[in-house]
Amino acid sequence: MANNKTIYVSPLVERNASEEMAELFGAQKKFSTWRQLWLELAKAQKKLGLNIKQNQISEMARHLDDINFSKAAKYEKKIRHDVMAHVHTFADAAPKAAPIIHLGATSCDITDNADLIIIRDAMQITTGKLAAVINLLASFAKKYRLLPTLGFTHYQPAQLTTVGKRATLWCYEFALDLNEVERRLDTLPFRGIKGTTGTQASFLALFDGNHNKVERLDKMVAAAFGFKNTCAVTGQTYQRKIDTLVVNTLASIAQSAHKLCNDLRLLANLKEIEEPFEKSQVGSSAMAYKRNPMRCERVTALSRLVLSLASSPQMTASEQWLERTLDDSANRRVVIPEAFLAVDGILGILINVLDGLVVYPKVIAAHVEAELPFMATENILMAAVKAGGNRQKLHERIRIHSHAAAEQVKKFGKPNDLIERLKADPAFAKVDFKKVLNPKDYIGRAPQQADEFVKDIVTPIRRKYSREINRKVELKV
Repeated sequence: MANNKTIYVSPLVERNASEEMAELFGAQKKFSTWRQLWLELAKAQKKLGLNIKQNQISEMARHLDDINFSKAAKYEKKIRHDVMAHVHTFADAAPKAAPIIHLGATSCDITDNADLIIIRDAMQITTGKLAAVINLLASFAKKYRLLPTLGFTHYQPAQLTTVGKRATLWCYEFALDLNEVERRLDTLPFRGIKGTTGTQASFLALFDGNHNKVERLDKMVAAAFGFKNTCAVTGQTYQRKIDTLVVNTLASIAQSAHKLCNDLRLLANLKEIEEPFEKSQVGSSAMAYKRNPMRCERVTALSRLVLSLASSPQMTASEQWLERTLDDSANRRVVIPEAFLAVDGILGILINVLDGLVVYPKVIAAHVEAELPFMATENILMAAVKAGGNRQKLHERIRIHSHAAAEQVKKFGKPNDLIERLKADPAFAKVDFKKVLNPKDYIGRAPQQADEFVKDIVTPIRRKYSREINRKVELKV
């Protein structure tokens, strides 16, 4: 077998996702979960009266994790069926239980339920990291709630906002994402023990036509894995639409992350806000002065991957024929783990970036100062009218001076001299320009909005996820 330096290894595992998420989608977790399902199925069948001995149950329980992967691979190569390969491997490890392993079950009683268990656990990891991102953005919003900055619409200077208020825009999107993940967790069903085409016919035969015992078996196995409900009905598989709902939720997180990091990249170009840049970090192999926003660029790259993956479960769900076809399997083995691994990497990078964002207030103030004269013209007009001027004539004077000042900026690259022009105009002699040019008079309720957002939206999240918020996340590369 080639080593991992001569064969392809997914960068999602090697460079991005955390160890806990990568292990969740690893072979050990998958096949141990299969064995746990076989065990819980047998335990429930025994309680409901089938002739299953305690020593068979105990033997199965002793061999949940000691999987002989090479033996399983040999079985699969021979019989071309992964579930039966692992049935035989488990039976070899627990020979007393061999006669009752997988009793009455179809493959999807095991594989689908295992997938849903792993999806649930992966979403629980995701909620904690989402909460950590929300917490960091809220702290940033609180810290810079009063710092005026240029607002942008169409990437053109617009009315002022504050750095903190802008951070709440980013934060709110992740809070909405957290709501969606929580909703998916609350409603995620167990497939249940449904048999070959979802009719439970094999189990009805095992229990001599006792419908009540078949229903109880379904609920008992679901409860053993902490699921409150099972799919209302299934064919051989659970509805692949569930995969669509899950991956679409992950894509929504990727969308929020992409928007945030695009904004940070734009602000880095303006030299207003930068992601952390380490002491020995190299920005460019050629241009030594550069401080590239490489972590934010990684987030946008991974986010596009997740957004593209979201279409695949939709197509898979729409392609399932009648009670099932197998054209879902190879696709799902790739799409579901990769979507979770990528989002896990995205959130890990964001936690690292947001924990060390660098803000340059003087650059921000200089940009405000350059544009504020234009934004202040209405207040200047009102002040001049209050001092006894004619509104229409003053408006025309401002219009003329504004165009002249804009020409100096755009044609000749000179500073905005609108205020100097207005100060020199006798029509505005009674205006207190210092008073009308205070940036904090142009930020509206931005600080209060930031405070209200943190109190109403973030505080409950902080309470609920206090332990997850304080966990350390290590950036791989």
